[in-house]
Order: sequence, then C-alpha cells, then structure tokens
Amino acid sequence: MSADVYLNVAVGGILTGLVYGLMALGLSVIFGVVRVVNFAHGEMMTIAMYIAVTLFTAFHLDPLIMLVPIAAVMFAFGYVLQKRLINPFITRPEYSQFLLLVAVAIIVVNLLLIAFGPDAQNVQTSYGYDSFQIGPLIVDATKLYAGVAAIVVAAALFGFFQYTRPGTAIRACADNYTGALVVGLDVKHLYALTFGLGAACVGAAGCMLLLIFDVTPAVGPAYTLLAFVIVITGGLGSMPGALIGGVLIGLTEAMAGLLFSPSAKSMFAFGILVLVLLFRPQGIMGKRTAS
Repeated sequence: MSADVYLNVAVGGILTGLVYGLMALGLSVIFGVVRVVNFAHGEMMTIAMYIAVTLFTAFHLDPLIMLVPIAAVMFAFGYVLQKRLINPFITRPEYSQFLLLVAVAIIVVNLLLIAFGPDAQNVQTSYGYDSFQIGPLIVDATKLYAGVAAIVVAAALFGFFQYTRPGTAIRACADNYTGALVVGLDVKHLYALTFGLGAACVGAAGCMLLLIFDVTPAVGPAYTLLAFVIVITGGLGSMPGALIGGVLIGLTEAMAGLLFSPSAKSMFAFGILVLVLLFRPQGIMGKRTAS
C-alpha cells in the first residue's frame, strides 16, 4: 500500500479520536470534581444517540443541528441524576457508588432494548458519502464535521471552567472540598452542575458518533469501557489528557484495522493502556501523586 493510504487512514482515526476524546472528557470532568466514577457513561451516550435517531427518523433533523438541544437534554438528565440519586452516595463507600451506577447502566440498557429493540440503527445524512480532497488526502465529510464539532465543544468546556464564575467555583470544589464549604459554596449544586456538564459532553459526542457508527443498546457498556481506557491513558481527571488519549486510541484503532484486522482494534487499544500503566501509571497528562 502507498503512503497516501496510511495518511488517509491516520487522519480518519485522528478525527474519530477527537470524538472519543470528547466522550471521555465528560467522564474525566465528573471524576475530577465529584470523585465518582460514572459506570453508566456509555449508556448515557446511547440515550443521546437514540434521541438523535428518533428526531432524524421523525423530523429529518440532522444530528449535528440537534447537537446543542440534545446536549441540553442530557445536561438536565445528568443534573437531576446527580442531585436526586447519586448525591446521597457521595460519602458512602466506593463499592456502593459502583453498584448504584452499574444498576443505572443495566436499567438504561434494558429500557432502550424495550423501546427500540436490539437491531442496529443509524442515520443517512445528505453528506454521508461526501469527502474533501486536499492533494493526496481524502477526508470523509462526516468524520471531518464530527471532529471539528468535538473541538468546538471541548473548547467551550475549557472556556467555561477557565473564564466563568461557576467554572471557577467548580474548580475550587475539586481542589478543596472543605475549603469550598467554608467559603459558602453550594457544593451539592456545583456537583450536580458538573455531572450535568459531563452528561452534556457525552450527549454531544453521541450525536457525532452517530454519524460514524450504528447504535444498539448493547454498545453502551463497550463505550463505557472505551471511555475508561482513554481517560486512564490520558490521565485520570485531566481534561487535556482525555482529548490526547482519545486521539491516540482513535489513531491506534484505525492503523490496527488497516494493518491487521478490524477485530484487532480493541486489542491494540488495550495494548496502549497496558504500556501506559507500566511506564507512566498516572497517564500521559496525569500528575504523579506524592507517596
């Protein structure tokens, strides 16, 4: 195969990886602030994907156009889920949080099976088979749009945490929980806000991934596992690390599918995870904790 083939596959993998990174960014934000590992993360994304499928089937609304409204719906879902269900478990042992969120994940998968059945569903947009040619590079239009949208959403999230008062308050809660309580911050509200933002990220990522992959209720656990691989690879709690990890995993999967077999993609993604855990256990962008 010529070098052009490798270049085209690599670019496609990087664009897909940006969407993976946005998906993992939601998980990283939730853990970095609330210190709760969301084991229903991928299942929440499948909810967004099915909302997008339903809107496209009923009203022919493009998932990219509906990205913001669906992200808003997922924000509300995440906010209520944290405030009403998860918050009482914040101070409980970690195994209680684990069991709670695994139960939520199982309930979501089965509700989606009842509502939509087990068959794969997708959307066929008007630009689904379009591409852009830049010299020897041929870029799939759907992956390009999804990758650019992922960058825009991630930049908006970074800006929120860096330049807004609620974002600053959330970072204060993440840095010093007791100090946040002392200065009068409404920590429960900020935790719910953070969980809502994480859910909004995964909702936006679901709209983008729907342009690239089919959706079934069973893909939720697989996306949860993929998000964990990306977050641990990039550095647990690191927002830049989630994006870098997503790009790395997306590129690895694409090249593994080309050089070996599509079924080997997961093997190489987990191989990257093993190497990171061996040589940099805190992750690519993670900070080493003091011993």
